[in-house]
Amino acid sequence: MSGSLERALGAGRGPGRGRGSPESGGGARPGGSASCGSGSAEEQQHQAGGLFPQQEPLRPPKTAPLGSGMAEHLQRTGFPPGSEDKVSVLDSGPEMAEPQLAVAPVVTSNLSVKAPEFYPPGYNQNFNQNFTDSSFEDRYDGYLTLAEYVQDFLNHLTEQPGCFDTEIEQFAEALNGWVTSDEALQELVELIYQQATSVPNFSYMGARLCNYLSHHLTISPQSGNFRQLLLQRCRTEYENRDQATKGDEATKKQFHSFVLFLAELYLNLEIKGTRGQVTRAEILQEGLRELLNALFSNPVDSNLICAVKLLKLTGSVLEDAWKDKGKNDMEQVIQRIENVVLDANCSRDVKHMLLKLVELRSSNWGRVHGTTPHTEATPENDPNYFMNEPTFYTSDGVPFTAADPDYQEKYQELLEREDLFPYYEENGADLSGPGDLYFDEIDDEMDPEIEEAYEKFCLESEHKRKQ
Repeated sequence: MSGSLERALGAGRGPGRGRGSPESGGGARPGGSASCGSGSAEEQQHQAGGLFPQQEPLRPPKTAPLGSGMAEHLQRTGFPPGSEDKVSVLDSGPEMAEPQLAVAPVVTSNLSVKAPEFYPPGYNQNFNQNFTDSSFEDRYDGYLTLAEYVQDFLNHLTEQPGCFDTEIEQFAEALNGWVTSDEALQELVELIYQQATSVPNFSYMGARLCNYLSHHLTISPQSGNFRQLLLQRCRTEYENRDQATKGDEATKKQFHSFVLFLAELYLNLEIKGTRGQVTRAEILQEGLRELLNALFSNPVDSNLICAVKLLKLTGSVLEDAWKDKGKNDMEQVIQRIENVVLDANCSRDVKHMLLKLVELRSSNWGRVHGTTPHTEATPENDPNYFMNEPTFYTSDGVPFTAADPDYQEKYQELLEREDLFPYYEENGADLSGPGDLYFDEIDDEMDPEIEEAYEKFCLESEHKRKQ
């Protein structure tokens, strides 16, 4: 009884006892019964839940190489020989399920290595690039049309107007190789006109561009050259001047842009005569006169402001041209402005602008005449030629300058000597900066006689101070 109790209490104390160590041989203790060797169910459960529980045995893998039975099964199901590599087979143990067969799908394609080369829509294989190398034209390739190329160049000039002189020649050369038909020339004129009348501050650059192209475009079809087509396009807008001055704000704004562009054309468009002389387009001069009449006929603020801008821009040139013809058209324009100031219901600011314009015209448009031509200053034509030259003195105290003929050699000698001391003025002021080694050395050096006199002076001063 006591032995059984001791075995029950000490069953899990040692590693050998609880797990059936080799020392115990895995059986019952000597002198024990067989029932004690096998242990009760409660004792076996206690042994299984000890500090080192026994691990479960490893299970067999789920995949196994195909046997002859699986190969025969594939043949019966109709799979071609060699399909064993394309299927995943599970182990055919008694505890495993039936194997699942998976066959890779066959993908068909219409692609061919002999297919023709692909081009995107709108691509021209026979396009011949006519652009020359430049900072602007290197960015373009065969995908651009004429409209895209011209519009890009116009936008480029709008952003960088300083590039006009360096790139306009190559732009004209590219157009000469591209614009070869009436339709292309019409398109070019329309693009430039729209840019000049719709983009603020491009009217001047547009007029310069039109002047250059009118002299350098080689195409001259029966419908007219570049300048003729441009003037025809301007005439279309000019004929609608009466309706435009009375239209809505958008119509007036577009018309005012056209007026200022026409003014820039009048100033910048050059026409060569038969003898080689350069003149302005007379038709534009008459057109500007009629545009002024149309603007003053409907004296609202926007129309009057446009008229003021037009006269500030071209007033002096128009008046000179009318005077050469013996006309007093400018007097009529000024009289009409004065009538508008008195009678029109325009704003106070606009009336002030009109009065300032009349004042500007009375001062000859701000021009100054009668100025003497520039001449180089010489002793013969400029009495003040020697005014800024230094003055020297002789040993007798007589002053002399470079203008005195008796002292020219002496004066030049003294002047060259002064050049050695550029940091000193006539009054002895030192203009040299701090740390000038050259002048520091000069200041530190004294003659022995001067040094002796200086020491004597210091001693006498000290003696007098003590007394």
